[in-house]
Amino acid sequence: MLTRKDFIKRAATGSMFLIPGMLLANKVTQDQPGAIDSALVKDFVSKGHTDLDGTKQMLAEIPTILNATWDWGNGDYETALGGASHMGRPDIAQYLIDKGARLDIFTAAMMGKLDLVKLIVATYPASLTSAGPHGITLMKHAVMGGEAAVEVVEYLKSQGIAK
Repeated sequence: MLTRKDFIKRAATGSMFLIPGMLLANKVTQDQPGAIDSALVKDFVSKGHTDLDGTKQMLAEIPTILNATWDWGNGDYETALGGASHMGRPDIAQYLIDKGARLDIFTAAMMGKLDLVKLIVATYPASLTSAGPHGITLMKHAVMGGEAAVEVVEYLKSQGIAK
């Protein structure tokens, strides 16, 4: 049993509160899964730009890598879906979306999803001028969508977006 005197001593040193907190923090850390190796994340994001077969193979081997992001430097974060989007690869983008990848306005623009782009812009007007991975504009993503995204390109022009 803890006496009043012992309580005061322990409280004064912080050990009474520090030790249980450290044990709890250690338990939470032990229950967390490990991070995916950064080299694998970089490889997956790189494959997402142009390599459908490689993207499929890596995702089959490491399903949790689907939404992993790579920081190319200075906060330039990118996912495999982001890479497919600015490279104009709707095949890779659709595959990743079908697997549950997180869709954003840049992907919607590249894939010609005008209703989604309009909804996002109506809700968040600043998204018209937000930058995607590598600082690539919304318009450039739409242009990379080719024929499928012509209506998105025209809509963006009507909103005063030229680049």
